[in-house]
Amino acid sequence: MLESDVYQRIIALQDDMSKSQKKIANYLINYSETAPFLTASKLAKNVGVGEATVVRFAMFLDFKGYPDLQRHLQEALQRKWTSAEVFARTTEVGDTPENAFTEVLSDDIQNLQMTLQQIDPKVFEEVVNDIIEAERIYVIAYRSAASLGSFLTFYLDLVLQNTEMVTQADSVSEHLLDITENDLVIGFGFARYTKRTVDVLKYVKQRNAKTVVITDHLMSPLVPYGDQKLLAATEINSFIDSFSAPLSIVSALITAVTRSEHDKVQGRLQELEGLWETFSVFEE
Repeated sequence: MLESDVYQRIIALQDDMSKSQKKIANYLINYSETAPFLTASKLAKNVGVGEATVVRFAMFLDFKGYPDLQRHLQEALQRKWTSAEVFARTTEVGDTPENAFTEVLSDDIQNLQMTLQQIDPKVFEEVVNDIIEAERIYVIAYRSAASLGSFLTFYLDLVLQNTEMVTQADSVSEHLLDITENDLVIGFGFARYTKRTVDVLKYVKQRNAKTVVITDHLMSPLVPYGDQKLLAATEINSFIDSFSAPLSIVSALITAVTRSEHDKVQGRLQELEGLWETFSVFEE
């Protein structure tokens, strides 16, 4: 179970809560990585209670108000959970595969809805423009996030021919030696964050390159180094992160870029079709 003071207080007082307050408490516990960044009105909407109920809930917990409760919830995120700790608190003996299937897919639906709410369409459009205008694009994504970086790199380089994923951590310096303000670096990072990703973003910012970070919340260590931030909810009841929402963002970026560069992309794909046919790339 979550072991910060704010969550201990919530758990200790659950027996004295009203039905609506218990719904709020359960939501805060189940979505501990995303709920701390919701406004009182959005939290109320997601839980299915009135905004005044959320405010009274904060006062019931002996906080000065909802902003005070929210601050404590955000501070609790600074606690770094190990994979073993997360596994222990999200796993019960006797869980069936059927339960995992329905639970994870339900959580992902919530993640997608939350991600849709928290991304500003104007920021998304600016990211698309940064991709189109970049001279070179470098993708930084390590460990499990490499799957997202690889997908984005494959399609951007397929149509733009200027995208590279830096896969070897030891060779980052050589890859980024000549980076300039005309280049774009896209960094992926989700809890637990890799130090190498943060270090690379810090370095390229010093070189005045443009940066985009795709991460899970505003307290992510990647956020200070991103000119643009796209936040994706990744929390499911498991020791792994769910990448359904980040992958949807990546798919949306690829789609928006190719639509904006319609003529260029169409010509490129027509050329590729001839090449694929020559080398029998696809099964007939």
